[in-house]
Amino acid sequence: MTNDNKNVAGGRPAEEKQHSFVFDLFKRMVVEKPLGAFGLVVIIVFLAIGIFAKYLIPFSIIQINLHMINQPSSSTHLMGTDFLGRDVLSQFIYGARSSMEVGLGAAALAIVISVLIGAPTAFIGGKTDMIVQRFIDVWLSVPAFIVLLIMMTLLPRSIFTMIMVLGTTAGIGGARLIRSAVIVIKPNTYISASEAIGSSRLQSLLRHIVPNIMPMIIVAFTLGVGQAIMSEAALDWLGFGLPVNIPSWGTMYPWPWAPLAISLTIFGINMFGDSLRDLLDPRLRGGVGRYTLKPKKLQQLRKYFAKEQAND
Repeated sequence: MTNDNKNVAGGRPAEEKQHSFVFDLFKRMVVEKPLGAFGLVVIIVFLAIGIFAKYLIPFSIIQINLHMINQPSSSTHLMGTDFLGRDVLSQFIYGARSSMEVGLGAAALAIVISVLIGAPTAFIGGKTDMIVQRFIDVWLSVPAFIVLLIMMTLLPRSIFTMIMVLGTTAGIGGARLIRSAVIVIKPNTYISASEAIGSSRLQSLLRHIVPNIMPMIIVAFTLGVGQAIMSEAALDWLGFGLPVNIPSWGTMYPWPWAPLAISLTIFGINMFGDSLRDLLDPRLRGGVGRYTLKPKKLQQLRKYFAKEQAND
């Protein structure tokens, strides 16, 4: 029996095992974008710390020991204690959960709001776009941090409230960025061709506009995570953030671990987002994406372009 026969199973040639898209994407990121891979590791580490915080803390976060106030690092308290005698390491671990929840949640909400406002208004244009943009102009004329302070003063303090406040304020302002990206893509020929073959405006928006601005959405999301974490930390430091019973990195600034963790987290998220954009965007060098059409749609497009060429 020859080697060729050995590679045949059930009358069909043996096919080479293909890896999944996620595996190939991760492999390319490690090889081509090592900083992006490092950022992904940072994100996974802090997410894991936040998720399993309950099992990682050496002491309860509400355990007060007035005999151990402001103690330095020791074998019992690796990061020392705070002004109430609480273990700083336990506060730091739970602070990772709070910061990641607020950062990811607020950034995701902001992106949804930005796309829902910016993409349709830019695609529709006319008076609708003008009215919405004047509202955004008024919104941007007010200092964002002042708005955050007022809203956090009036609303009950919780992680959900923090996510809603940060996500809403950032999302309305971010709609201008999404609008500019849609305006650049809107005049392209394939948008007109899509409508010529029967696609509605909503279908063109979802199938062609949104996928083509996805690189900008990825970058805006990663930048939004860092901005949300910084804003939450600033509000906590000023006393307008999360309740006192919820540990946060913002209330731990006297200890160097909190600023270092915030900086490392923001750096990791930004590097991962930039690398992911470079690998997924087919217009950039090394992109893995590609545009494909069904045969029926391709035939309709050919007829459309042939008709346009004949008219010219």
